[in-house]
Amino acid sequence: MTAPVEPKPAASVVLVRPSPAGAPEPIEVYMIRRQRSMKFLGGYYAFPGGKVDPADGSPSARARCRGLGTVEADTIFPSHDDAPALAFWVAAVRELLEESGILLACDGHDHPLDAGVPAVAARIERCRTALMAGEAPFAELLARESWWVDLRGLRYLSHFITPRSSPIRFTARFFLCRAPVDQAPRLFTEETSEGFWIHPGHGYRRFLADEMKMAEPAEYGLAWLAQFESIEDLWAAHADGRHKFHGVVDRIDAFWRSFDWKANRFPK
Repeated sequence: MTAPVEPKPAASVVLVRPSPAGAPEPIEVYMIRRQRSMKFLGGYYAFPGGKVDPADGSPSARARCRGLGTVEADTIFPSHDDAPALAFWVAAVRELLEESGILLACDGHDHPLDAGVPAVAARIERCRTALMAGEAPFAELLARESWWVDLRGLRYLSHFITPRSSPIRFTARFFLCRAPVDQAPRLFTEETSEGFWIHPGHGYRRFLADEMKMAEPAEYGLAWLAQFESIEDLWAAHADGRHKFHGVVDRIDAFWRSFDWKANRFPK
């Protein structure tokens, strides 16, 4: 057997909001569907996220964070090689902006952005456009606007590692995020073909019925969220900073040894 590929650090955001009055479940979660053409889990349903970039852990990026520091982040989970723990948090905020248009940021007085103000919304969009164009690292783009990464809106949820037999591997940290009331996720088609809110219990039942193809993190995530009676209960349960569950397939070789990622893509 060949040696497993070293997993790359990644971060994802489980974006949640209260359901409307009278809804069959108290919580909604935002999900995306990955483009079918993608090499990794093409066509699968997932949460917004992606790999940690080297710049996410740079001194300038770490200095641009509010609500969580390097030392505190290291007590929640360990660093990964050249990626300090805080880099995962920064990557989560950056990826959320890239994939949904939502920015978790504050000003120099720790006041959250008010995207209900048209001028602020336009600046957020300008920041995302520049980020996607590769004009500058995320921290530098925020500095141009005199903004800071606001990590107060995130809580650590879970850890998953791609199976050892996969040719593409990630060690991914997942974070809970309450959707800002003044920002709504939008669908961008660079890497996703769908973006929608769904009740976690309903999404999990669709997974069991083979109606929504998911990898382990999305499956576990939906089942976990479905247990809570409110956003407040969910948020309070994660106040201790500890992850509540983690994946297991990266430690199981028998099933994945003959798994063909390309053959098992979501059917077109």
